[in-house]
Amino acid sequence: MEYKDYYKILGVEKSATPKDIKKAYRKLAAKYHPDKNAGDKNAEEKFKEINEANEVLSDPQKREKYDTLGANWQAYEQAGGDWRQYANQSRNNDGQTFYYEGDPSEFFGGDGSGFSSFFDMFFGGSGQQGFGGRSRRSQQDFSGGDIQAELPITLLEVYQGSKRTFELNGQKLRITVKPGSYDGQQLKIKGKGQPGANGGKSGDLYIVLRVENDPRFQRKGNDLVINKAIDLYTALLGGKIEIPTLTGSVNMSVPKGTQGGKTLRLKGKGMPIYNSNSYGDLLVEIQVEIPKNLSKEEEELFKKLRQISEKKRSTAF
Repeated sequence: MEYKDYYKILGVEKSATPKDIKKAYRKLAAKYHPDKNAGDKNAEEKFKEINEANEVLSDPQKREKYDTLGANWQAYEQAGGDWRQYANQSRNNDGQTFYYEGDPSEFFGGDGSGFSSFFDMFFGGSGQQGFGGRSRRSQQDFSGGDIQAELPITLLEVYQGSKRTFELNGQKLRITVKPGSYDGQQLKIKGKGQPGANGGKSGDLYIVLRVENDPRFQRKGNDLVINKAIDLYTALLGGKIEIPTLTGSVNMSVPKGTQGGKTLRLKGKGMPIYNSNSYGDLLVEIQVEIPKNLSKEEEELFKKLRQISEKKRSTAF
């Protein structure tokens, strides 16, 4: 019976995190999946190996058992099949590991299963009771891998909500993007991923939303931000300005004496709050434009204004 190095099979280090293991498994399962390698026996065996490795390393209890046994798996039998007992009894009085040299089939039988005999020895296999009383199945099914795809979508579509129809493997699928959805959000379509093997369930399809930049608005949570330049006279005297929103333009009042950099707020004109009937706000960041190329008359008037302002300051003291 051959020892299976599951870490090597998945191409990960022994210190790999569950996320590392999942990522490596998905990549290899997609590469060697029977649907992509019809009639290729080597790919089929590789696919089984990959699934067996993932079956153990993705399960914390199985992984602990596997790591405890390690390459000294044969000594497992000397402890009567109890891996915890093995951990304490696998060394003799000289501190040396001892090994079982007999034929494993006298304990387990010679019939096969969807997993290797190495796996069957520790985790159960086909039709018999392995150590620990676990039932063994005649054939192992494998779940299909998940598929992930990105969906570009405009800010307006996210504001209004949208329905998209697309085709995958000859099948038409439809998804609904709810108002207020956000960049990076995952929409799950169950059972539309890679098909399973040996009757195993199919994986899932994950659609990742990628909200495209809008030339007018910047999104900050549920609020929208827009920059608006106003002339000096409106900033000084106040007035009305036109502001674009995702539902059309509106008029907004600018108070007298508005400074450049001030933010004015239009309540309820931001993004829909996901799964609610509420909305964020539209934040209007004001930029004051200084007039250029003044006429002689305008220049004289501004000089008079400066004189009036200086006189006002001097009399204040």
